[in-house]
Amino acid sequence: MQQSYKKLVIATSSRALFDLNESNAIFENYGIEEYAKYQITHENEILEPGVAFPLVKKLLNLNQFGNYVEVILLSKNSADTGLRVFKSIEHYKFDITRAVFTSGESPYPYASAFKSHLFISANPYDVREALNFGCAAATILPSKVQANNLEQLRIAFDGDAVIFSDEAERIYQEFGLETFASNEILNAKNPLSFGPLHGFFQALHQLQQELPKNKNLLRTALVTARSAPAHERVVRTFRAWGIHLDEALFLGGLDKADFLMAFNADIFFDDQQHYCDSASKYVTTGHVPHGCKNI
Repeated sequence: MQQSYKKLVIATSSRALFDLNESNAIFENYGIEEYAKYQITHENEILEPGVAFPLVKKLLNLNQFGNYVEVILLSKNSADTGLRVFKSIEHYKFDITRAVFTSGESPYPYASAFKSHLFISANPYDVREALNFGCAAATILPSKVQANNLEQLRIAFDGDAVIFSDEAERIYQEFGLETFASNEILNAKNPLSFGPLHGFFQALHQLQQELPKNKNLLRTALVTARSAPAHERVVRTFRAWGIHLDEALFLGGLDKADFLMAFNADIFFDDQQHYCDSASKYVTTGHVPHGCKNI
Protein backbone atom coordinates (compact mmCIF):
# COMPACT_ATOMS: atom_id res chain seq x y z
CA MET A 1 0.00 0.00 0.00
CA GLN A 2 1.28 3.44 -0.90
CA GLN A 3 2.11 5.79 1.95
CA SER A 4 -0.06 8.52 0.40
CA TYR A 5 -3.27 6.53 0.84
CA LYS A 6 -5.61 7.89 3.51
CA LYS A 7 -7.95 5.44 5.16
CA LEU A 8 -11.64 5.33 4.39
CA VAL A 9 -13.30 6.74 7.51
CA ILE A 10 -16.91 5.82 8.31
CA ALA A 11 -18.80 7.27 11.27
CA THR A 12 -21.79 5.30 12.52
CA SER A 13 -24.34 5.98 15.21
CA SER A 14 -24.85 3.30 17.84
CA ARG A 15 -28.50 2.89 16.75
CA ALA A 16 -27.39 2.12 13.20
CA LEU A 17 -24.77 -0.39 14.34
CA PHE A 18 -26.86 -2.15 16.99
CA ASP A 19 -30.54 -2.84 17.61
CA LEU A 20 -31.37 -0.24 20.24
CA ASN A 21 -35.09 0.00 19.46
CA GLU A 22 -36.19 -1.30 22.86
CA SER A 23 -33.97 1.02 24.88
CA ASN A 24 -34.72 3.95 22.57
CA ALA A 25 -38.44 3.41 23.18
CA ILE A 26 -37.77 3.68 26.92
CA PHE A 27 -35.96 6.97 26.31
CA GLU A 28 -38.81 8.31 24.14
CA ASN A 29 -41.55 7.28 26.59
CA TYR A 30 -39.94 7.68 30.01
CA GLY A 31 -36.98 10.03 29.62
CA ILE A 32 -33.24 10.02 30.07
CA GLU A 33 -33.14 8.82 33.70
CA GLU A 34 -35.15 5.65 33.04
CA TYR A 35 -33.12 5.07 29.89
CA ALA A 36 -29.88 5.33 31.84
CA LYS A 37 -31.16 2.92 34.49
CA TYR A 38 -32.17 0.45 31.82
CA GLN A 39 -28.83 0.54 30.01
CA ILE A 40 -26.80 0.18 33.19
CA THR A 41 -29.00 -2.69 34.42
CA HIS A 42 -28.55 -4.48 31.08
CA GLU A 43 -24.98 -3.45 30.34
CA ASN A 44 -23.70 -7.05 30.38
CA GLU A 45 -26.30 -8.12 27.81
CA ILE A 46 -24.88 -8.06 24.30
CA LEU A 47 -26.83 -5.98 21.82
CA GLU A 48 -28.21 -7.58 18.68
CA PRO A 49 -26.88 -6.37 15.31
CA GLY A 50 -28.52 -3.32 13.81
CA VAL A 51 -29.24 -2.49 10.18
CA ALA A 52 -25.71 -1.19 9.47
CA PHE A 53 -23.99 -4.08 11.26
CA PRO A 54 -23.32 -6.23 8.14
CA LEU A 55 -21.93 -3.24 6.25
CA VAL A 56 -19.59 -2.30 9.10
CA LYS A 57 -18.47 -5.92 9.40
CA LYS A 58 -17.57 -6.11 5.72
CA LEU A 59 -15.78 -2.77 5.83
CA LEU A 60 -13.67 -3.82 8.82
CA ASN A 61 -12.95 -7.20 7.23
CA LEU A 62 -11.05 -5.36 4.49
CA ASN A 63 -8.39 -4.60 7.10
CA GLN A 64 -7.20 -8.20 7.04
CA PHE A 65 -5.50 -7.19 3.78
CA GLY A 66 -4.06 -3.86 5.02
CA ASN A 67 -4.84 -0.73 7.02
CA TYR A 68 -7.66 0.48 4.80
CA VAL A 69 -10.73 1.39 6.85
CA GLU A 70 -11.56 3.02 10.18
CA VAL A 71 -15.01 2.97 11.74
CA ILE A 72 -15.83 5.54 14.42
CA LEU A 73 -18.77 5.33 16.81
CA LEU A 74 -20.88 8.44 17.41
CA SER A 75 -23.49 7.98 20.12
CA LYS A 76 -26.01 10.05 22.06
CA ASN A 77 -25.36 7.80 25.06
CA SER A 78 -23.27 9.07 27.92
CA ALA A 79 -19.95 7.37 28.53
CA ASP A 80 -21.67 5.59 31.44
CA THR A 81 -24.66 4.25 29.49
CA GLY A 82 -22.45 3.66 26.46
CA LEU A 83 -20.54 0.94 28.27
CA ARG A 84 -23.02 -1.63 26.95
CA VAL A 85 -22.29 -0.48 23.39
CA PHE A 86 -18.55 -0.95 23.82
CA LYS A 87 -19.04 -4.34 25.47
CA SER A 88 -21.02 -5.35 22.38
CA ILE A 89 -18.28 -4.03 20.08
CA GLU A 90 -15.76 -6.16 21.98
CA HIS A 91 -18.06 -9.19 21.81
CA TYR A 92 -18.29 -9.01 18.02
CA LYS A 93 -14.52 -8.40 17.78
CA PHE A 94 -14.95 -5.15 15.86
CA ASP A 95 -11.80 -3.05 15.71
CA ILE A 96 -13.52 0.20 16.73
CA THR A 97 -11.42 2.21 19.14
CA ARG A 98 -12.54 5.82 18.62
CA ALA A 99 -15.92 6.97 19.91
CA VAL A 100 -17.87 10.04 20.99
CA PHE A 101 -20.62 9.93 23.62
CA THR A 102 -22.65 13.14 23.76
CA SER A 103 -25.19 12.51 26.56
CA GLY A 104 -28.20 13.31 24.41
CA GLU A 105 -26.75 15.98 22.15
CA SER A 106 -26.64 15.42 18.39
CA PRO A 107 -23.23 13.94 17.53
CA TYR A 108 -23.14 14.95 13.84
CA PRO A 109 -20.49 17.75 14.20
CA TYR A 110 -17.95 15.11 15.17
CA ALA A 111 -18.37 13.30 11.85
CA SER A 112 -16.65 16.24 10.16
CA ALA A 113 -14.15 16.64 12.99
CA PHE A 114 -12.99 13.05 12.38
CA LYS A 115 -12.85 13.83 8.62
CA SER A 116 -15.34 11.05 7.97
CA HIS A 117 -16.10 10.19 4.36
CA LEU A 118 -19.61 9.10 5.42
CA PHE A 119 -21.85 9.35 8.48
CA ILE A 120 -24.65 6.78 8.80
CA SER A 121 -27.36 7.14 11.39
CA ALA A 122 -30.88 6.00 12.19
CA ASN A 123 -31.81 9.59 13.09
CA PRO A 124 -33.03 11.66 10.09
CA TYR A 125 -32.47 14.97 11.90
CA ASP A 126 -28.82 14.19 12.59
CA VAL A 127 -28.32 13.18 8.96
CA ARG A 128 -29.85 16.38 7.60
CA GLU A 129 -27.74 18.48 9.93
CA ALA A 130 -24.60 16.56 8.95
CA LEU A 131 -25.33 17.23 5.27
CA ASN A 132 -25.86 20.92 6.07
CA PHE A 133 -22.54 20.79 7.89
CA GLY A 134 -20.84 19.58 4.70
CA CYS A 135 -20.44 15.93 5.68
CA ALA A 136 -21.69 13.08 3.49
CA ALA A 137 -24.48 11.35 5.39
CA ALA A 138 -27.40 8.96 5.00
CA THR A 139 -30.27 7.74 7.13
CA ILE A 140 -30.24 3.96 7.43
CA LEU A 141 -33.83 2.81 7.00
CA PRO A 142 -35.35 0.08 9.18
CA SER A 143 -35.01 -3.28 7.47
CA LYS A 144 -35.06 -7.01 8.18
CA VAL A 145 -32.78 -7.80 5.23
CA GLN A 146 -30.37 -10.67 5.77
CA ALA A 147 -26.71 -10.03 4.98
CA ASN A 148 -25.34 -11.77 1.90
CA ASN A 149 -22.46 -14.18 2.39
CA LEU A 150 -20.14 -12.73 -0.23
CA GLU A 151 -16.72 -11.60 0.92
CA GLN A 152 -16.92 -8.88 -1.71
CA LEU A 153 -18.41 -5.54 -0.60
CA ARG A 154 -21.02 -4.24 -3.06
CA ILE A 155 -22.22 -0.63 -2.85
CA ALA A 156 -24.82 0.93 -5.15
CA PHE A 157 -25.64 4.60 -5.66
CA ASP A 158 -28.31 6.65 -7.32
CA GLY A 159 -26.80 9.47 -9.38
CA ASP A 160 -28.62 12.81 -9.31
CA ALA A 161 -28.66 14.52 -5.88
CA VAL A 162 -26.45 11.72 -4.50
CA ILE A 163 -23.17 11.38 -6.42
CA PHE A 164 -24.04 14.35 -8.65
CA SER A 165 -25.72 17.62 -7.73
CA ASP A 166 -29.46 17.98 -8.30
CA GLU A 167 -28.99 20.51 -11.13
CA ALA A 168 -30.45 18.17 -13.77
CA GLU A 169 -33.17 16.88 -11.43
CA ARG A 170 -34.36 20.46 -10.87
CA ILE A 171 -34.89 20.91 -14.61
CA TYR A 172 -36.80 17.64 -14.78
CA GLN A 173 -39.05 18.59 -11.86
CA GLU A 174 -39.77 22.09 -13.18
CA PHE A 175 -40.02 21.55 -16.93
CA GLY A 176 -40.57 17.81 -17.48
CA LEU A 177 -38.85 14.91 -19.16
CA GLU A 178 -38.56 16.38 -22.68
CA THR A 179 -36.78 19.53 -21.50
CA PHE A 180 -34.58 17.48 -19.18
CA ALA A 181 -33.51 15.19 -22.05
CA SER A 182 -32.81 18.14 -24.33
CA ASN A 183 -30.72 19.83 -21.65
CA GLU A 184 -28.69 16.68 -21.03
CA ILE A 185 -27.99 16.28 -24.76
CA LEU A 186 -26.95 19.93 -24.97
CA ASN A 187 -24.65 19.54 -21.94
CA ALA A 188 -23.45 16.00 -22.64
CA LYS A 189 -19.80 17.09 -22.59
CA ASN A 190 -20.17 19.28 -19.50
CA PRO A 191 -19.53 17.27 -16.31
CA LEU A 192 -22.18 17.39 -13.62
CA SER A 193 -21.30 19.11 -10.35
CA PHE A 194 -20.46 17.18 -7.19
CA GLY A 195 -23.29 15.77 -5.08
CA PRO A 196 -23.29 15.16 -1.31
CA LEU A 197 -21.81 11.64 -1.56
CA HIS A 198 -19.20 12.45 -4.21
CA GLY A 199 -16.37 12.48 -1.66
CA PHE A 200 -17.41 9.09 -0.29
CA PHE A 201 -17.68 7.66 -3.80
CA GLN A 202 -14.25 9.03 -4.69
CA ALA A 203 -12.80 7.54 -1.48
CA LEU A 204 -14.22 4.14 -2.46
CA HIS A 205 -12.57 4.49 -5.87
CA GLN A 206 -9.23 5.23 -4.19
CA LEU A 207 -9.73 2.27 -1.87
CA GLN A 208 -10.31 0.01 -4.88
CA GLN A 209 -6.93 1.05 -6.27
CA GLU A 210 -5.23 0.05 -3.00
CA LEU A 211 -6.92 -3.29 -2.35
CA PRO A 212 -5.25 -6.48 -3.65
CA LYS A 213 -6.19 -6.70 -7.32
CA ASN A 214 -6.54 -10.47 -7.31
CA LYS A 215 -9.14 -10.45 -4.53
CA ASN A 216 -11.85 -8.28 -6.16
CA LEU A 217 -13.00 -7.14 -2.71
CA LEU A 218 -15.07 -4.07 -3.64
CA ARG A 219 -17.57 -3.42 -6.42
CA THR A 220 -19.63 -0.28 -7.09
CA ALA A 221 -22.69 0.37 -9.20
CA LEU A 222 -24.71 3.34 -10.41
CA VAL A 223 -28.43 2.54 -10.36
CA THR A 224 -30.25 5.47 -11.90
CA ALA A 225 -33.69 6.27 -13.31
CA ARG A 226 -31.95 7.94 -16.27
CA SER A 227 -32.00 6.35 -19.71
CA ALA A 228 -30.57 7.15 -23.13
CA PRO A 229 -29.88 9.83 -24.28
CA ALA A 230 -29.31 11.20 -20.74
CA HIS A 231 -26.69 8.51 -20.12
CA GLU A 232 -23.88 10.19 -22.05
CA ARG A 233 -23.43 13.08 -19.63
CA VAL A 234 -23.15 10.61 -16.77
CA VAL A 235 -20.48 8.54 -18.54
CA ARG A 236 -18.51 11.66 -19.45
CA THR A 237 -18.81 13.01 -15.89
CA PHE A 238 -17.17 9.90 -14.42
CA ARG A 239 -14.52 10.09 -17.12
CA ALA A 240 -13.80 13.73 -16.29
CA TRP A 241 -13.54 12.90 -12.60
CA GLY A 242 -11.15 10.03 -13.31
CA ILE A 243 -13.37 7.65 -11.36
CA HIS A 244 -13.91 4.03 -12.35
CA LEU A 245 -17.41 2.58 -12.09
CA ASP A 246 -17.87 -1.19 -12.13
CA GLU A 247 -21.50 -1.29 -13.22
CA ALA A 248 -23.99 1.28 -14.53
CA LEU A 249 -27.73 0.58 -14.73
CA PHE A 250 -29.84 3.09 -16.68
CA LEU A 251 -33.38 2.00 -15.81
CA GLY A 252 -35.56 4.67 -17.43
CA GLY A 253 -37.78 5.05 -14.38
CA LEU A 254 -38.22 1.35 -13.55
CA ASP A 255 -38.36 0.35 -9.89
CA LYS A 256 -34.85 -0.29 -8.66
CA ALA A 257 -35.43 -3.06 -6.11
CA ASP A 258 -35.16 -6.04 -8.48
CA PHE A 259 -31.97 -4.69 -9.99
CA LEU A 260 -30.41 -4.04 -6.59
CA MET A 261 -31.12 -7.64 -5.64
CA ALA A 262 -29.56 -8.79 -8.92
CA PHE A 263 -26.49 -6.70 -8.10
CA ASN A 264 -26.55 -8.20 -4.56
CA ALA A 265 -25.99 -4.80 -2.99
CA ASP A 266 -24.80 -4.56 0.60
CA ILE A 267 -26.16 -1.01 0.69
CA PHE A 268 -27.89 1.39 -1.70
CA PHE A 269 -28.01 5.19 -1.44
CA ASP A 270 -30.80 7.28 -2.99
CA ASP A 271 -32.24 10.75 -2.44
CA GLN A 272 -35.87 9.87 -3.22
CA GLN A 273 -37.89 8.41 -0.37
CA HIS A 274 -40.12 6.20 -2.52
CA TYR A 275 -37.12 4.49 -4.12
CA CYS A 276 -35.60 4.03 -0.68
CA ASP A 277 -38.78 2.57 0.79
CA SER A 278 -39.04 0.09 -2.08
CA ALA A 279 -35.37 -0.90 -1.96
CA SER A 280 -35.23 -1.29 1.83
CA LYS A 281 -37.52 -4.34 1.63
CA TYR A 282 -34.72 -6.21 -0.14
CA VAL A 283 -31.37 -4.46 0.51
CA THR A 284 -29.95 -2.24 3.22
CA THR A 285 -30.77 1.32 2.15
CA GLY A 286 -29.53 4.77 3.05
CA HIS A 287 -31.71 7.82 2.36
CA VAL A 288 -29.75 10.93 1.40
CA PRO A 289 -32.13 13.82 2.16
CA HIS A 290 -30.62 16.26 -0.31
CA GLY A 291 -31.81 18.24 -3.30
CA CYS A 292 -35.13 19.45 -4.67
CA LYS A 293 -37.02 16.25 -3.82
CA ASN A 294 -36.29 16.78 -0.12
CA ILE A 295 -37.18 20.43 0.33
